Parts: sequence; C-alpha cells; structure tokens
Amino acid sequence: MPIVAQSTETTDWVSRFADEVIEESERRAPGKPVVVASGLSPSGPIHLGNLREVMTPHLVADEIRRRGYQVRHLISWDDYDRYRKVPAGVPGVAETWAEHIGKPLTSVPAPKGSAYPNWAEHFKAAMVESLAELGVEFDGISQTEQYTSGVYREQILHAMRHRGDIDAILAQYRTKKAPAKKQQQKPVDEAELEAAEGSGAAAEDDGSSGSAGYFPYKPYCGNCEKDLTTVTSYDDDSTELTYSCTSCGFSETVRLNEFNRGKLVWKVDWPMRWAYEGVIFEPSGVDHSSPGSSFQVGGQIVGIFGGKQPIGPMYAFVGISGMAKMSSSKGGVPTPADALKIMEPQLLRWLYARRRPNQSFKVAFDQEIQRLYDEWDRLEAKVADGSALPADVAAHSRAVRTASGELPRTPRPLPYRTLASVADITAGHEDQALRILSDLDPANPLASLDEARPRYDKAEAWINTHVPADQRTIVRDEPDTELLKSLDEQARESLRLLLDGLAGNWSLDGLTHLVYGVPKVQAGFSADATPKELPPEIKTAQRSFFALLYQLLVSRDTGPRLPTLLLAVGQDRVRHLLGA
Repeated sequence: MPIVAQSTETTDWVSRFADEVIEESERRAPGKPVVVASGLSPSGPIHLGNLREVMTPHLVADEIRRRGYQVRHLISWDDYDRYRKVPAGVPGVAETWAEHIGKPLTSVPAPKGSAYPNWAEHFKAAMVESLAELGVEFDGISQTEQYTSGVYREQILHAMRHRGDIDAILAQYRTKKAPAKKQQQKPVDEAELEAAEGSGAAAEDDGSSGSAGYFPYKPYCGNCEKDLTTVTSYDDDSTELTYSCTSCGFSETVRLNEFNRGKLVWKVDWPMRWAYEGVIFEPSGVDHSSPGSSFQVGGQIVGIFGGKQPIGPMYAFVGISGMAKMSSSKGGVPTPADALKIMEPQLLRWLYARRRPNQSFKVAFDQEIQRLYDEWDRLEAKVADGSALPADVAAHSRAVRTASGELPRTPRPLPYRTLASVADITAGHEDQALRILSDLDPANPLASLDEARPRYDKAEAWINTHVPADQRTIVRDEPDTELLKSLDEQARESLRLLLDGLAGNWSLDGLTHLVYGVPKVQAGFSADATPKELPPEIKTAQRSFFALLYQLLVSRDTGPRLPTLLLAVGQDRVRHLLGA
C-alpha cells in the first residue's frame, strides 16, 4: 500500500487534482501505477505555450509520487504526424523544405547543420534537454516507433471494423464553418502562445471520405511517403486495403494486418491512445475543449476502444513579454531553452505552478523579469520565516523540488537586478564583477563568483541578449567638465556630501542610505528621517539628485540602481568623475 503523506498544502490546485486522479485511478485500475499523459508535436521549435501541456500533468504526477504512489508520466512524441508547413525563422531551412510537406516528421531531413537524423529528433532533443533541467521525469513514446512496429495494429483493425460508429459520432459535429475573421497579428511580445499546438491540435482531420465511404486511417504513400492518400476500398475479412495518392498518382493494395506505414487520423488516434495506455489525467488547451474539438469528440470515441476519457482540465494560453528583439531576428517564438538561458529552473517552474491551469500568465523576457525575481526572493524569505500563505508555500515547494529531491540552486542568490546591473557595467570582466559583488556585504564577502551562479550567468545572458544596445550602461572615461562647471552651489554641495560619505558607507546598504540621505540633509532633515517625516518635495529633490549622478557617471538620466552603480565604478573613479 502506498504511504499517503497528508500534506498541509491542500489549498493549491495541484493537490486537489492529485486527490481526484488518485481516486479515479483506484476506481479504474486498482493497484496499478497512475498514468498521466502529455503530447508534443516536434514539428518545429516547441515553445513555452507547449510547456504547459507538460508542466500541468508533471506537477500533478509529482504530488502523487510525493504521497508514495507509483506514477507514469507519458509524453507522446507525435513524430509520425505529417509535416504541415515550413516554419518561419528556423536556421538552416530553405524553401526547398516545402517539398517534404505531407511526409511523417521523422522522414523529413533535419535543418542543415543539425547533429540529429531527422526533423523530429532535432526539435525533440532541445525539449528533452530543457525538461531534464526542469526536473521533469517522463516516459517518452515515439509514435513513429509505435505505428511502424505494429504496436497499434489491433487498434487500427478495430477502428476500421467500427468505422461506421466513428463516422456517426463525427457526423454530429460536422458543420459548415463560417468564414474566418481577419485578425490583426500581434507582435510576439504581446501574443499568446497557443499551448495546445502540440498533440495533433493542428491536425483535426476526420479521416478519408472518398467514394468508398469513411475510413479513420491514412496510409503514407509507398512512393512519395506523403499522406495525400485516399482509401478506395477495404475488406474487413481479408484486411485488404487499396489506396491512391493524389500527389504522385501511385496506388497499391496492401493487407492492413501486415501494413505499418500509416496512422489513425487525429480525432481517433488520441482516444485510442487513452484506452491503450489507460490514461487517467491529461489536460487540453482551450481549442480542444470547444464543441466538436478533438477532446470533446474523443470522449465519445474512446468508448469504441473500451476506454474512458481522462480527467482533463482545460488550460489557458501563455503570454510572452519582451521578445521583440528575438522575434524580429528569428521570426519565431520563445522556447523553454530560451527561458532557461535567462532564468533559473525554479523560477520557470514557479510560473506554471502558482497559476491554475485555466489562468493565463506571461513569461517575461523584458525588464519585468527583474520584478518577477524580486517577487520570488520575497516569497523565499516568507517561506523561510514561516509567514507565507499555504498556497504560496505549496507553489514554492513544487518549484524548488520534486519527489526525487531538490533542484540544484544558486548558493548565494543575490538580487537578480543587482547581478544584471553588475554584468551590464563590467561587460564580461569576471574579476571586476567579483570585486563589486564582494563589496555588497563587506561583513560576508563573496569568495568566488561560483557562489552566485547560475543566477549570475542567467542575469548576464539576459543583459547580453534582451537589453538593447542603447539601454546598456557605459561608464564615462573622463569627467563631464561642462556640466560640472554649470552646477549651482546647491548641486555642488550635494556632490560634496556624497563624496564625504563614500568611504564610511562603502557597501550596498551604506550607499543606499547615503544617496537617499543627501537631499534630506540638504533640506535640514536627518539622513535617517522616514518618508512619513518628510515633505513631498524631498522626493523631487532626490529624483533631481539621482538624475545628476547618472549624467555625471553614465551620461544618461537613468541607469542601474545608484548604490550598485557606485560600487561598480569604484571609489577612486567616482571621485574623479564627480570632480573631486
């Protein structure tokens, strides 16, 4: 019997689904491992919307594992799907790839320069690597291997025998589609990534309905390998099937009980797999949940194969902010690998764990990533001191660990915005970065940059790939003598007060106190005065003082947080640039 750990984290969506899935699994398949499933189509880069297809069942499966149950998380790689179109912006892909449209994805050459044998394996590999970094355990199933090895032969023959029943179900939903409304295309940084794009969502093919009637099976042509085929006759007793190809004109007769070069159409294939694998839980995107969509229709077709529809929450889209630079150069959408270059796995897991599946959210590639990290660090502090709410504790726990253990983490998780500022200012000079970061807390200096990794590397990657050149920080080499000469006595005094306090406040906290305190002292208040004790005009004076310092140090009105910037520039250079 499994050891059921009664978690106190009962207020989050993951625990609630885990309860429901365990109960349903015991009802359907008592004593057997709980089966949850995802489906991904390696038809191109697998993006962050598709990741929700994996993370939703992963989080539920992991909670069930924590309670002592055996779980199988299946990821069906839909690599036997047809190649539908040449995706925009994939390096090493030319217009000539259009000649492969209609072939199985595993029969299409990989992009030029790839180390992988075919198109599907090329795009699958990047996702597998990202899932490993995210701590996602799964059993991968290649649909090419399943179909071409004959694993599904009995299911195919069964579907062909019951093609009339399948056709009758599908006929309930066949209606004339209204003309599609033209929609203005959104830029990638505003667009929502359709999380259901994998799992055959684009296929939505009812089957072959030629003059010989309806057939839920599509052969791939024996000559050109494409699925532009029509079944022209079929005999249930002998399983003899004849088809013709509208692409190359080839036709042949085969015995379906020996033939392994074709597949069930998507709306039949998906429920067949539910029954074959005994899937208890599999989510679906919003497009799968509308009337006549594959999840809804599959709920009826699965009974033909002797199975039941899984528990299947609908999940919402994932938005992206700040990908304009990448989209303009690549024409594509961000993948989990893109996100993991600039954020730690814990943060990315947290984004998917803290929102219910039907809630949309955004993954930030712009300045918003700094605010997200601030929020994450505050949550870590609250979890550590016991003040976090139960649902937040649950989301944090699911982000930092799995049933197998803790994910690797940064030993000294310094603020992301500070690390980004330091990486920006030092432009790749690690010795300078270590000097600055060691000055942040003189009482507990950083001994090695490795203590701040991998967070430091993620912040540096963000600066180098997502911050435009005109927003990068370049410290002046020489003082702005013209500006210094033009200053009035009050501005000169503010600089003297700052310079006088540098040596005694040379730490992040000390410099923060100093730069905010100078305008207070000039106005006749204590440097320790709180905002409640100060008139509103002090904030205006602080902003003016900050703008002056930025102009003198980096020739701009804004920049990295001033305490960090001062530490980065160093005392001697600060004195030089401020006209000491």
